[in-house]
Amino acid sequence: MADDDEFYRSDRPDHPKLPEDRPRGGGPEDSGQSRKPTWMILGAVVVLIVLLALFMI
Repeated sequence: MADDDEFYRSDRPDHPKLPEDRPRGGGPEDSGQSRKPTWMILGAVVVLIVLLALFMI
């Protein structure tokens, strides 16, 4: 278990050979992913309103 504690205390080397499988922090590449669920929910609400308006006529 001491190896795990030591592993998580250290940071990545200056020149890693492998890319991170779980990138840390929020960078420019992260900005589009967080908005996708918002657009999906907004689209679902708009579709629901349009369907309700069609059935009310």
